[in-house]
Order: sequence, then structure tokens, then C-alpha cells
Amino acid sequence: MPNGNHEPRRDAIRRLLLKRPAETQGSLVAALQSAGYVATQSSVSRDLKELGAIKTAAGYELPTSRQADDDQFAAVAELLRTIQPAGPNLLVVKTAIGAAQRVALAFDRCDWPEVIGNIGGDDTVFVATESGIAQKNLITRIEHAARS
Repeated sequence: MPNGNHEPRRDAIRRLLLKRPAETQGSLVAALQSAGYVATQSSVSRDLKELGAIKTAAGYELPTSRQADDDQFAAVAELLRTIQPAGPNLLVVKTAIGAAQRVALAFDRCDWPEVIGNIGGDDTVFVATESGIAQKNLITRIEHAARS
């Protein structure tokens, strides 16, 4: 693998995750190394973040099965201003003035499992999650969808 070119390794991770979730980053490192790739836990961690992988109960997965949901949210991504955790089960999403209702509706239509419910005001959406892990996963989903 050429120095600085991480795409072949990321493509290999993508192929592995499309087959099945990876229980741990260590299991991905081992699978990559056995396939001849240079991989460490820190490089795999960066690759997972870049790929938009999320940690679920089954392990690390790509959000490809929810591409339509991501597209739904990507349509309102330009309306987002800030995303801030407020405790372990609440996310505060600031939007452009007057845009919170559209963003709240996108959360409703996305049907993301991390979202228990939300309330949209004028420029703020409060999003309830079931746990701190779900909250972190939701932030990753939002960031991934916003980049799409």
C-alpha cells in the first residue's frame, strides 16, 4: 500500500462491514492484517470515522442500509448550525431561524433507531435518545448524512 494512501484499506474495511458487522476494532485490524494490509487500532479507528461507520449492538456497521434515511436528513443538512449533547440522553440541535420544524420532521421521517422522539421550536430541536451510546451514534449519523 503506497504511503499515505488509505483508500485500499478503507475499501477492504467497507467490504468486510458489508458482509457482517465487526464486533471490535481489534477484529478488523486482525482481518486486515491477515489480508496483507497495514493496519493498527488507531488507523482503523480513523478509517471507521471517515467511512461513517456506527457502533451498534452487533458491532461496527456501515449505515448503507439506511441510505434513504440519510438522504432524507441530507436534504435539511444546510439548515443545521450546531449539535450539542445535553446530558446522556438529550441532543440539542440548533438550526437556522425558522428551520427547526423542518429538521424535526426529518428526524421523524428518518426512522433512525437512536431517536426516541424530538421537539422542534423555531431554531432549536431537542432530540431524545435511549442512551449515551445511542446519542454518540446519532451524532455520527447526522454528521455522515450532512456530508452526503
